[in-house]
Amino acid sequence: MKYNIRGDKLVVTKSIKDYVEEKLDRLNKYYENHKDLECKVIVRSKNNLQSIEVTIPANKFILRAEVAEKDLYAAIDLVVDKLEGQIRKNKTRLKNRYEKTEVQEMFLNFEVEYEEEKLDIVKRKDIETKPMDEEEALLQMELLNHDFFVFKNIDEECVSVIYKRKDNKYGIINVK
Repeated sequence: MKYNIRGDKLVVTKSIKDYVEEKLDRLNKYYENHKDLECKVIVRSKNNLQSIEVTIPANKFILRAEVAEKDLYAAIDLVVDKLEGQIRKNKTRLKNRYEKTEVQEMFLNFEVEYEEEKLDIVKRKDIETKPMDEEEALLQMELLNHDFFVFKNIDEECVSVIYKRKDNKYGIINVK
């Protein structure tokens, strides 16, 4: 795997770089063509927390995990565990979704003793939306104390979803 490790408001030392590469090399056993993959790592420091964000774009999907801890080395260990868990959990789903030959190209024949979780829809809700602008939808979302709100966007003339991001800012998804 090729590594692109950079720091955001933090200097990435050789020891940090070596530790990240050593830990992420654990994931190579899941990929047949791991030498072709490029792993993007961003290490950040904010307040007293050290965070690491790892993104591995493969052919058919993207693996991504982010962890923040007081100790950077603990965060690195946790992010690798998280990525490994994602691979194990989704291997069966990926096999079913894509043709078997495509999945075999991406992963080695690695047997996982992990039961697939069944996704159950526990609630279904019909909503009637009234046309509104983004500002009114944001106000409505805040009044309901939700993380997202679906509305008919009169400015864009489509259905939109406004949502609260992790950084406490807002995003909008337009469905055209």
